[in-house]
Amino acid sequence: MSIVAEQFDHVVGIDTHARTHTYCVVHSRTGAVVDTATFPTSAAGCQRALAWIRRRATTTVLAAVEGTSSYGAGITAVLVEAGIDVAEVRPGARSSHAHAGKSDLLDAEAAARAVLGRDYATLARPRHRGDRVALRVLLAARSLIDQQRSANRNALTALLRSVELGVDARKPLSNAQIKTIAGWRTAQADTATVIARAEARRLAASVVDQTRQLADNMNQLRTHAEQLAPGLQTTSGIGPMTASVIICAYSHRGRVRSEAAFAALAGVAPLPASSGNTTRHRLSRSGDRQLNRAFDTIVRTRMTFDPATRDYLQRRTAEGKTRREARRTLKRYVCRSVFRQLEVCMA
Repeated sequence: MSIVAEQFDHVVGIDTHARTHTYCVVHSRTGAVVDTATFPTSAAGCQRALAWIRRRATTTVLAAVEGTSSYGAGITAVLVEAGIDVAEVRPGARSSHAHAGKSDLLDAEAAARAVLGRDYATLARPRHRGDRVALRVLLAARSLIDQQRSANRNALTALLRSVELGVDARKPLSNAQIKTIAGWRTAQADTATVIARAEARRLAASVVDQTRQLADNMNQLRTHAEQLAPGLQTTSGIGPMTASVIICAYSHRGRVRSEAAFAALAGVAPLPASSGNTTRHRLSRSGDRQLNRAFDTIVRTRMTFDPATRDYLQRRTAEGKTRREARRTLKRYVCRSVFRQLEVCMA
């Protein structure tokens, strides 16, 4: 076990924002604040900040950065390229500001002090950029397109149920119905019907176009995920989306120190939940919820189609376990096996 304060002479806490970053250099041994400063988030500002850090921390230094994948992505890339070790820290809870107050300088100092007493091996590491950025962009785009398509489909259904346009909308619209509506031509009718048909055609065309965009997005996810983690999608229950989420969370070999840490990151590490004569465990409610959702999707898919998983489920329920408890153990098992596979295919 190696404590950060023993391994590094200085720790730089960085409070990140859209326009400026605030820096605080803390001496590891004494805990004294060496200096503080604020620089713009531009490329020139990041280089000035790097030079400022090197003048004040001339020996070993660790940077504790908030939001390494968002506001702090730029300065993180600069620090990593310069050979400075970077750890990711979370913003302090609001309750911690009750007595100490709140400012950018205080937040930067708090970020530095948050890692001083930590075991170096347990620090959170920033994700690698490179091709993994493409996966994160595609996943974010897919979520937005899917939300917009659902909104347009719901609006189209509501319109057809409120205005009689010759379409049976008592049930959810099928893809064939939507394609037909998208191909409607202008009809001779009263003004309200003409406007309603035009709006229905617009909504249906949007749904058709967004469906095509989602299909293209899925193909790109499949291709990029296969390039980064060859063979991962051949595992039972893992498709392009779940593979992409897992790869983004794992990022690179060394970011997650063990399969137990990966389970904790995914929120599938079992926590004691015993009381009285009842001995049981539950899943963690913390961690990366998108990663947790990916493992839940994999398990539910296997429970439906995989004979071995279904046999396991029957054995566990015969022992008195509920389906929910059996699913918990399955998620932990899948997390372990996927982590080991990632360690090999992304070496």
